[in-house]
Amino acid sequence: MQDSVRNEHIILGVDPGTLFMGYALLKTVGQKVEILEFGAYDVHKLEGQYPRLQKEFFFLQEIIDKYHPTCLAIETQFVDKNPQTMIKIVHAQGVAIAAALSKDVPIYEYSPMKIKMAITGNGHSTKQQVAGMLQRFLHIPDDEMPKKLDATDALGIAYCHFLQLGLPVSEGGAKDWTTFAKRKGLTDSGLTGPAAKLAAVLATVNKKKK
Repeated sequence: MQDSVRNEHIILGVDPGTLFMGYALLKTVGQKVEILEFGAYDVHKLEGQYPRLQKEFFFLQEIIDKYHPTCLAIETQFVDKNPQTMIKIVHAQGVAIAAALSKDVPIYEYSPMKIKMAITGNGHSTKQQVAGMLQRFLHIPDDEMPKKLDATDALGIAYCHFLQLGLPVSEGGAKDWTTFAKRKGLTDSGLTGPAAKLAAVLATVNKKKK
């Protein structure tokens, strides 16, 4: 019983954004992983940057009060060719961090490359590839997959933190792409590195089409 309590976590993943903020909540108990909620919070209709940031701040506080997450996992080290865009994203990161700090929620930061590496095994994967792997790992039905990739980005951040906890996922799931490929019989001894990982994903898609 004590082990179960110690291994129970509610992870709030946040993908900072100035128009849409991705958020996701994962509950993990021992080996089991459950999606509590995920989506993209829309503030693009509000006039001005600061009203949008304020809305995101209050939304995250409400989410924290509702689910009582044990930690916030957030994407950081955002780099963009446009300095103004980068500054706006940094502001959004700060708002999410401030919301967590205001509720005494511990914060963990992960770079985009680390998140992609944890989910797909390739630090240069596309957002669509990350979303596809998360759908397989967490058994998300097609009709429940969000249209906005901000939501799956946030889910990936939360799942990346889960992997850092060192806990395996529930039976039938897969902790990472390697486990997933082995269980599905998708390994190819002729391929290595990112090529093997991409081949595993493509093979799964092809199997579904048959």
